[in-house]
Amino acid sequence: MGFLNVHGLEVPVSQSDVPAAIWSSLIDDSYRANAANLVVKTVQPNDRVLELGTGLGIICSLLAGSDGVQVWSFEANPEVASLAERVIRANNRTNVIVAQGLPMPGPSRQITYYARAETWMSSFAKEHGPYAKAHSFSSIDVNDFIQQHNINFIVMNIGGAELEFVKHAHLKNIERIFLELHDHLYGLDGIRKITDELMDKGFVYNPRLSDGTGVTYSRLREYH
Repeated sequence: MGFLNVHGLEVPVSQSDVPAAIWSSLIDDSYRANAANLVVKTVQPNDRVLELGTGLGIICSLLAGSDGVQVWSFEANPEVASLAERVIRANNRTNVIVAQGLPMPGPSRQITYYARAETWMSSFAKEHGPYAKAHSFSSIDVNDFIQQHNINFIVMNIGGAELEFVKHAHLKNIERIFLELHDHLYGLDGIRKITDELMDKGFVYNPRLSDGTGVTYSRLREYH
């Protein structure tokens, strides 16, 4: 198998591994290009990063290229997590740990992820439309995980579950949060609610590290 070059990374993924739209974006180097550009600007040396939504492992591989960074990444779709592991190994990112699942605030509970043919519509909500596969797993408490691993930077692309996460997660020691908004799933009112929750917890929209649906919230100094 030949390697694709995507955002400067080696990506050993074939056309049969991914939906047509994803393959096209890999070929023309546009796969999650906005997020790739922004996280490289946002990550800092020695960050301890929790990524929710590994995807193909490209974003976490970029994050892990910064000095002293450690990344823990979770992917709800086990088939996609397997592809991500392949990408991470190809780029020798030994400072990335990938696991299948999704840490969420609160006690462990059963969560189902609905994978759809239009990958951008995949989500944790059954009502978002017909789905190709449903992946169920037990969550772990993200609040415990953040504390145990001294996480200071969170990267999220979690199919519409952002509001639940920011509403209930303990974010006291988090310095930056990058998330990909899904307004097509919850509308502008959902974006308002996410922003309000983060503002209440001491974060502010950072325009220099945001673009379109890729948004960075930085903690105000007085809230440390």
